Amino acid sequence: MAQYFFKISHGEYAGASDQATEFENRDMAWSEMTKVCSNFLGSISRNLKQNSEWHMELLDEGRKPVFRIRLVAESVD
Repeated sequence: MAQYFFKISHGEYAGASDQATEFENRDMAWSEMTKVCSNFLGSISRNLKQNSEWHMELLDEGRKPVFRIRLVAESVD
């Protein structure tokens, strides 16, 4: 089983979990990441400022990004 770490970044804040989570494969890691992200999405979108970004990454054992989900708020005028 491979170990992964979750990392969340929003503005100047960035924090990664200290405890690894084990998954059998990348597909299972992606599935769990999307579930975790969906649990956060409502509160994040309600508090997102204009022209800002929130993202969650799944890092491998070497703390390198494997997957990233981004939520971007852009002003288009």
